[in-house]
Amino acid sequence: MTKLSVNINKIATLRNSRGGKTPSVVKAAIDIQRFGAEGITIHPRPDERHIKYKDAYDLIPTITTEYNIEGNPIQKFIDLVLNVKPTQVTLVPDAVDAVTSNAGWDTINNQSFLLEVIAEFKRNNIRTSIFIDSDLKMIEHAAKTGTDRIELYTESYAVGYENGDKKVIKPFIESAQLAHDLEMGVNAGHDLSLDNIQFFTENIPHLDEVSIGHALISESLYLGLENVVNMYLRKLSNRQ
Repeated sequence: MTKLSVNINKIATLRNSRGGKTPSVVKAAIDIQRFGAEGITIHPRPDERHIKYKDAYDLIPTITTEYNIEGNPIQKFIDLVLNVKPTQVTLVPDAVDAVTSNAGWDTINNQSFLLEVIAEFKRNNIRTSIFIDSDLKMIEHAAKTGTDRIELYTESYAVGYENGDKKVIKPFIESAQLAHDLEMGVNAGHDLSLDNIQFFTENIPHLDEVSIGHALISESLYLGLENVVNMYLRKLSNRQ
């Protein structure tokens, strides 16, 4: 069964807009796990505009499922991950001023860098994942970095699906199968939602985990957080 990891960045965005501690990212993580999610994801950025580096430490004792920390592996981020020791680190090539993640790794030109960073995380028993486009050549070279998993960048799937183009799933199917053949696990994330998640899950082979934040939190404003978490879980397991 594909695991659901909930990205709680938007909880932190709402908190930071007012200052103070409300809503609490720690309480959100506790409740989301209690509602059935199998993981918590955070994506701290250098300017700490949503998740703060302190949040990463505060969450350690509350996470009883899997802890996934995403980010660009600048030295400050690397040090954070090595100190926190989450279940998984997802490496994302964010520009400093990026509003949200908008591209996967060029695993050819960045191969030596990724090899070095991934080796350090693996020495510390932290599972590694690389954020990557549905590009077979980049996935082939991802395998050469030693990463445990890839995370498919799914924005193009979400856009195509919304426009009624179900053929947009094809490169993601091929990418997931290739990653599996190369002995890498398969995660996915970005713009996945209640509208498009079931079709994606039903068609993508060997899908270990999806990480969903913006859509899930937005949907929860109307439908309630506990209800939405369970709606995703039902779609991921094809239980109706």
